[in-house]
Amino acid sequence: MTGMTRRQFLRASGTSVGALAVTGLAGCASTSGEIDPKSGRRVVIVGGGWGGATAAKYLRTADPSIDVVLLEPNRRFVSCPFSNLVLSGVRGLDGLTFGYNGLRELGVKVRHEAATAIEPDAKRVRIGEGYLVYDRLIVAPGVDFLLEQVEGLADAQDKVLHAWKAGPQTTELAKQLHAMADGGVFVLTVPPVAYRCPPGPYERICQVAWYLKKNKPKSKLVVLDANQNIVSKTALFRAAWQAYPNIDYRASNKVVKVDAGTREVVTDFGDKVKYDVVNLIPPQRAGAIAVQADLVGADKRWCEVDHVTYESAKHRTVHVVGDSTTGLPVPKSGTIANAMGKICASSVVHLLNGQPAPPIPPLNTCYSWVSDTEAMAVVNAYRIENGKVVQIEQKLTPGHSALYAQHAEGWAKSIWADVLGSGGVA
Repeated sequence: MTGMTRRQFLRASGTSVGALAVTGLAGCASTSGEIDPKSGRRVVIVGGGWGGATAAKYLRTADPSIDVVLLEPNRRFVSCPFSNLVLSGVRGLDGLTFGYNGLRELGVKVRHEAATAIEPDAKRVRIGEGYLVYDRLIVAPGVDFLLEQVEGLADAQDKVLHAWKAGPQTTELAKQLHAMADGGVFVLTVPPVAYRCPPGPYERICQVAWYLKKNKPKSKLVVLDANQNIVSKTALFRAAWQAYPNIDYRASNKVVKVDAGTREVVTDFGDKVKYDVVNLIPPQRAGAIAVQADLVGADKRWCEVDHVTYESAKHRTVHVVGDSTTGLPVPKSGTIANAMGKICASSVVHLLNGQPAPPIPPLNTCYSWVSDTEAMAVVNAYRIENGKVVQIEQKLTPGHSALYAQHAEGWAKSIWADVLGSGGVA
């Protein structure tokens, strides 16, 4: 067994069933009873996004004797970071879509099935009629949406898009934007914190505004932000928006109702705003499996975890990583999910080998695109104090530039390979 030291973690971060083959399972039909009975130590991971895929990779590289099973219903990994560029037509979704072969090459058993229930007391995960037994479980469920908080949204999901999980909705929202007549109104709503990727809506505003300025100069972008101000990179975004007089930004305007028939949203002030295209990003919570397994805290939204091991505050053999966590002074970002996956993998390997988990703090780097060629960034540094993650430094770029956009491209290529392995992004 090879544990991960802090030095190794920093280097790796790149900051500038039945009897089935170990090499991975492309399409697995669930059976009743126990699936793939374990013969040694096993870790099951629920969710193959930024945190879950990273944890799978680093578990196998740290200790290949551990059987690692990744449950992810989607056959392809689609990157949320950079997906706002699809809306503006700067990038295509194909360039953000990757496979899981890199993990299979490392010996991760990738099962494209959804976990239907978690049974912590029995240490097993339900998959349809059957179940997988584990020694440790890592849950990386991402986020789900509180549709009921916006009247009319649940019945209008085919027309009123969030595009907050990169994939088909991203492509469809881009089509709606590009088909909108010059002179039309695009309404974009920002949910109240906490939500996935704090600067994401504001980067999206930049991309939509840039596209409209270039292609539909008579159009307007109305932003209805439930928060009192821009919640991330505030001064940098306000400076970037100087180039886009087509932005009508309205803070403290929470959307509580949508009517797809009349193409109208209503704010908590009772104001009615007409739209030609709407991008309604709903309030969020941890993924459904975490809620069903009672991993969420008193708020019934997010999962409280140990800051060193990422063990659930409710079930110590269950670890939770990524956007579904709360209590740490970190954003819900791709880099943080990637860092949590690495740290959690290290902790699990140590715990399974009877050793204390080393205290490794996360790191965060986040780029935001403000046009087709320019970006800006923030970097956050942390340390562990008395078993808790604390932020020790935050650095912002002085502005946006093409140089930072080049850095963003390099960051993306590096972290995609780090999450999925080189075989996943080839």
